[in-house]
Amino acid sequence: MIWKFKKQHSTVFVDRDSAVFEVDESVNVILSPSLYWVQKRTLPVKSLREVKPLIESLFEDILPDGHYSYSAYKEGDEYLLFAYQDKAILDILAQKGLPPSKVNAVYFAQNELASLQEPKKIDDENVIAIKEGIVILLPAKFIKTDALLDVNDLSLSKKSIALKQFGHIVNEKSLYRLIALLAVIIVLVGSEYIITLNKASRLQTQREELFSSYNLKPTMFQNKALLKKYEGIYASQTKLRTLLAAVLSMHLNPAERLKVVEYKNKKLKLAYMGVKEGEEGIIKEQLKKRGFVPVKEHFNSGIWYVEFQL
Repeated sequence: MIWKFKKQHSTVFVDRDSAVFEVDESVNVILSPSLYWVQKRTLPVKSLREVKPLIESLFEDILPDGHYSYSAYKEGDEYLLFAYQDKAILDILAQKGLPPSKVNAVYFAQNELASLQEPKKIDDENVIAIKEGIVILLPAKFIKTDALLDVNDLSLSKKSIALKQFGHIVNEKSLYRLIALLAVIIVLVGSEYIITLNKASRLQTQREELFSSYNLKPTMFQNKALLKKYEGIYASQTKLRTLLAAVLSMHLNPAERLKVVEYKNKKLKLAYMGVKEGEEGIIKEQLKKRGFVPVKEHFNSGIWYVEFQL
C-alpha cells in the first residue's frame, strides 16, 4: 500500500509495521512507542539540567546493547525520560519512504498522544492506548476498538527531537576540539558535577533499599524472570478458576453427576457418572462454548473420564 500526502508538513505516524509513504513535501513524524523507550520518574532534582546526566544510568538495566541518545521532559512533579537509537530510527524512516530530506520534525507519540481519551487503531494489528500516563502500543486482539488514529489534525507540541545522522563519526580534528570544549565545561561546572554524582549515589542507595525492602533479586534481569514466572502461574490459575466455574455451573441431567475433580501438573481431570456413551457431546458442547476443549476422554465401567490441559 502507498499513501500520498500533498499538504506541506502533514503529520504521519510511523511504526515498524507501517506501510510505505509517498510524500510530495516534508512531513512531521510521530514515532510509535515501538521505536523508543520511555520511563516516568519522580526524581530528587529541581531542573532538567540535573536530570540529563542521570538518564543513561536509569536506563542501564533496560536497554539492549547499542548506541543511544537520551531526552527528558518535565511533566508536573515527574520527569519523562526517553532513550532511542538515532541510526535505527533513520533506517526505518528511510525504509518507509521518509529520508531526512522529507522529514520536517520528529516527535515521540508519548508527547503528542498523551491526551487520547480512548484507544485508537493504528492498523488491523495494533492499537495505541494510555496506561498509567504512558502511551503504549498493544496488539489489537487485546483491545477492541473501531476508532482510527488520525494525526493530521493534531496540534503538535514543541518537543521535537533532532536525529543525529553522523553521530558515530568523529574526525581527529573535531575530536581535539571536542576534548578542549569538554575540558572547559568540566572546569566551569565541576562543582555541579560533584553534586549530581552525590544525587546519583543517593538514587542508587534508594534503589538498593527498595530491592531489599521487597526482597527483590539483585538485577532487573532476574526480577523480570521472576515476574514472568509469576505471570505464568497467575495465567494458569485464572484459566483453572474459569474452567472450574464453567464445570460447576453446567447444567446436567438428573442422572448425571460429577464424581471426581483432580488437578495436577496443569491438567484438570474430571469423572462423570450417569453419562451415557454417545451423549457426552452435550456436556462437551457447553464447555466448548466457554472456550474449553478436552485433550483426552474415554469411558470405563460406565464412567466418563475427561481431561483438560491448562
